[in-house]
Amino acid sequence: MKKQELYNKVIAYFQEAMPVAETELHYNNPFELLIAVILSAQCTDKRVNMITPPLYRDFPTPEALAASTPEVIYEYIRSVSYPNNKAKHLVGMAQMLVKDFHSEVPGTLEELVKLPGVGRKTANVIQSVVFNKAAMAVDTHVFRVSHRIGLVPQTCTTPLATEKYLMKYIPKEIVPTAHHWLILHGRYVCVARTPKCSECGLNGLCRYSLKPAL
Repeated sequence: MKKQELYNKVIAYFQEAMPVAETELHYNNPFELLIAVILSAQCTDKRVNMITPPLYRDFPTPEALAASTPEVIYEYIRSVSYPNNKAKHLVGMAQMLVKDFHSEVPGTLEELVKLPGVGRKTANVIQSVVFNKAAMAVDTHVFRVSHRIGLVPQTCTTPLATEKYLMKYIPKEIVPTAHHWLILHGRYVCVARTPKCSECGLNGLCRYSLKPAL
């Protein structure tokens, strides 16, 4: 099967099986989503959603968060992974928003990655979810699923290589949705240790399910 044909079949499957696909992080505005995505690094969305309501309530604006300290923020986020670093990142991010971006979340990759705690993956999430740009954020789920299905070759050994390969074959207008298809499929079906192949509509199409049994 040619690569584009595989992509077409996978896209058609997800369009039917998962017509609505969006982030599971809770937020009310771009600033809150930026906070949530920074907190979600190596942490579950469920955990982030548990701890963000008081944080959003007490620090509703970049100005409010910028005026706080990492020590104060730590108490709100202590149950997430790497809370010390993330507390520093959140305060630093808010201070830069106020100082350099008129308290608005910027919309370009180049601007976003200047913010503390924001790497390429986080920047792509913001571009995709907030600004509906064709930006593919490759997290552990996207990386795993795209390799297992066979959307990318085994030579794509980094998130960046995987991102660039996916972007060659996925139509730009559906990239924001496709990003969530792959995440949600990896979170609930194509899970890391024991993928639920018997429940998967891509069974028999993906590279992983076609591997001969040992």
